[in-house]
Amino acid sequence: MLDLATGVTTFRDTVFPAKAGLFTRLASTHAPHTLFVGCSDARVVPELITSSEPGELFVIRTAGNLVPAYRADGDGVTASVEYAVEVLGVRRIVVCGHSSCGAMTALAERRDLTATPTVAGWLRHADAAVVRCTGPDAVAAMVRANVRAQLANLTTHPAVARALADDRVALEGWVFDIGSGSIASVDSSGD
Repeated sequence: MLDLATGVTTFRDTVFPAKAGLFTRLASTHAPHTLFVGCSDARVVPELITSSEPGELFVIRTAGNLVPAYRADGDGVTASVEYAVEVLGVRRIVVCGHSSCGAMTALAERRDLTATPTVAGWLRHADAAVVRCTGPDAVAAMVRANVRAQLANLTTHPAVARALADDRVALEGWVFDIGSGSIASVDSSGD
């Protein structure tokens, strides 16, 4: 396993000097074009799978790539969505699910989450995605349904609704297949 301190040294000595001009610009400019909502899963790295440079993506990572429906007393996800749309002016919002998602697997297989009550509570934000399917495609169906549900949740956020009405932002749903590296689009109305 790579020692994190060694990684920081490599960044400082090799990566940073090669991108010094970029970091000089980024020191005074923050203008990402995309809000990327992805899963916390360590296998899904938004900047890597989109070949993005620092400063291009504003990233929110949550277990199950969940975006709670808007509530006035919001949380960190709600605040981040509002900031990305209203302050940073992102022009695109991507919700990206992925294959073998632990959160969606737990829901699709109706696993007992009593030992992790906070996780169980968080996963309630995927209730709209819970589909009654069985067989080898149950998790994949749940992943796609969840992306659609989170796109719908995003539209409940006033900042997103205004930006959509003014044609200032576009919503996209994706599913990243870890094994193949492919990305499939998910239509918000169904596959």
